Amino acid sequence: MKIKSFETLHADATGQGFQSISFLKIETDSNIVGWSEFVGFELNKRMGLDSLIHAMMKSLIGNDPREIEKINNDLITGIRQSQAGLNHQAIGAIQNCLVDITAKDLGVPVYSLFGGPIRTKIPLYWSHFGSNRFPPYSKIVDEPVISSQKDYTNHAIEVREAGYKALKTKIIYFDDEGGKSFYPAYGVHPGGPELNLEPKMLNYIVDQMSSLRDAVGNEFDLILDLNSNFKANGVTRIAEALGELNLRWLEIDLFDPVVMSEIRKKSPTTIGGSEFICTAKNYKHFFMNNSLDIPLVDVAWNGFSEALKIASLADVFDLNVSPHNYTSHLCTMMHGHFSAVIPNLQLMEIDIDEVPWMSEFFTEPLCIENGELVLNQKPGWGMDVNEEAVRARPPKIKI
Repeated sequence: MKIKSFETLHADATGQGFQSISFLKIETDSNIVGWSEFVGFELNKRMGLDSLIHAMMKSLIGNDPREIEKINNDLITGIRQSQAGLNHQAIGAIQNCLVDITAKDLGVPVYSLFGGPIRTKIPLYWSHFGSNRFPPYSKIVDEPVISSQKDYTNHAIEVREAGYKALKTKIIYFDDEGGKSFYPAYGVHPGGPELNLEPKMLNYIVDQMSSLRDAVGNEFDLILDLNSNFKANGVTRIAEALGELNLRWLEIDLFDPVVMSEIRKKSPTTIGGSEFICTAKNYKHFFMNNSLDIPLVDVAWNGFSEALKIASLADVFDLNVSPHNYTSHLCTMMHGHFSAVIPNLQLMEIDIDEVPWMSEFFTEPLCIENGELVLNQKPGWGMDVNEEAVRARPPKIKI
């Protein structure tokens, strides 16, 4: 079997151009087609990632796609002086496509390539809770508007009653103007580059999480994702202020494992994070410095086999990992197969609020029962991309 051709496809995921989803398609001379989903937060990142994938794939035409480790190491050789970042995410997209092809060639699910499943029902937590129900996003995802603290806490009760055992929220607060989010690190809101934690914002955060805890009770897990929106001192103050609320974890994204370690030492709250770190070699520094209680691992960015290496390394340090999964259904299935085969699974992330047409992009529906992703036994990832539907909804912003 040889790689015959490849293509990247992009689709509108919001209707107003806020986000798109992207796929890599690899065709073989034996008519087996492999798929992977790759992601980039911003337009320039997505365009750069797309270009890197094209540059790398051109050298792979004529190769046997089942030689996954050989191809992976050949590609790493080509980025030896600039590893990680978008370069490694491009390799991850290619690697995931090759895994899909190999499993389809054998007629088995991906999880069967890696020792078979420990579990085929994957516990999920509802991610980006509340964020997509502020205007104008609530209209895009066709969900009720959250305009008050009461709406927010009622929604949490709905999530619990739907069978989910946990939710993750960003910083969300309410004032006289309604509901607001807070992302100074990304230039969306004032506060950067200093990223100081002001008393008013600390009070908002405590009120936010306290109201959720009061609403859902003590037998439901809460996760707060701070991203990179505060410096270490601010994160520590938030961790101390939330100590009595028994969060599943407080999530932070910092590149320095020593700084993360110091935060963890001072925090009464469990610390999760490092979702944007690529390769086991880079995670090693976070594990050796005791920087994390819960490492987040992104299969789309790392590639399936590299993500397994990270999970295995985490297991050596007695850590359970949480898959970082925030886009569409194919990515969910990729992370689902990863969750199926690792022994040290915490919870898997999923975004439930989505555009109404999302399911049109795929040949199989997601099966979610009582807050768990149920994997099927179909070959490969268990679903393919519906090219006709994808091409019918190009991104609003040109990729």
